[in-house]
Amino acid sequence: MMRLPQFRYHAPRTLREAVSLLRKEGPEAMVVAGGTDLYPNMKRRHQTPRTVISLRVVKGLRGVRPRAGGGLSVGPCTTLTELEESAVIRKRYHGLHEAIRAISTPVLRNMGTIGGNICLDTRCNYYNQNYEWRRAINFCMKCDGEICWVAPGSDTCLAVSSSDTAPVLCAMDARLRLTSGRGRRTVQARAFYRRDGIDYLNKRKDEILTAIDLPAPGGWRSAYRKLRRREAFDFPVLGVAVQARFNRKVATDVRIWLGAVASAPVEAAEAQEALSGRPFTDEAIDEAARLAWPRSKPVDNTDFAVRWRKDMTRILTRDALRALRTPR
Repeated sequence: MMRLPQFRYHAPRTLREAVSLLRKEGPEAMVVAGGTDLYPNMKRRHQTPRTVISLRVVKGLRGVRPRAGGGLSVGPCTTLTELEESAVIRKRYHGLHEAIRAISTPVLRNMGTIGGNICLDTRCNYYNQNYEWRRAINFCMKCDGEICWVAPGSDTCLAVSSSDTAPVLCAMDARLRLTSGRGRRTVQARAFYRRDGIDYLNKRKDEILTAIDLPAPGGWRSAYRKLRRREAFDFPVLGVAVQARFNRKVATDVRIWLGAVASAPVEAAEAQEALSGRPFTDEAIDEAARLAWPRSKPVDNTDFAVRWRKDMTRILTRDALRALRTPR
């Protein structure tokens, strides 16, 4: 049985108290909300914080609130189940709702939070093992070692971004609010992720994610498709988030983002441009799906054969785009 290492646990009730604790404890402290990612990582000794600061009872970090202009502000400690059951999320942000429903299992969605999925640790077959297994291969670059076993010549960790909500939020152009003892700042979702399996977030260690700002729907239609071995529980080995606005049957703006094929979500810019200003015919969608295919560059560190996962990019992109032709 894998056991948690020893650590100090704090449960502040206010954001000011949480920020103060995080600043006081320094880089050896980590925050936790649902714990469905951090605690398993601690058991495998991927992360061994001396202090864990829980955000579950911090006031103001949970719930969905309207924003000026018609958008929504989502608290990062809102559980995935609460968002899955939210009528406003289901009706106005269909792609985000599909992504949330695809995360793990109902039991884990009851505990897991939207903030935790946004900040989800990157994953790799050589990293997501117990301590003894990793020690047997002399560890890896991401934790305790010096080499990337996926590509030994690489000077960058190739662990994969496996968040279902990340590509959707990038496509939506959502904004993430961060708070620390130094003040507050807002980051675009597309700028929050880095192509580095170790330093994968544009977030300082003393910062806390305090809100996810969703723009007004504004006529956008959205969809999400996910590839995994089992229909429940598994992390994505490919995620496709699409969003478009229409003037009758002509797409005036299109966004296509791929997840789980790199250390950060990837924008399929050429595919977007190919569809913008054109009717959503089968031929146009097939062309966009073909242009999305080169942007998908998975490596051999998750489930399934690499070539097949790459080929599935074309199929899932096509399926997601076709779903946008029907208003919801």
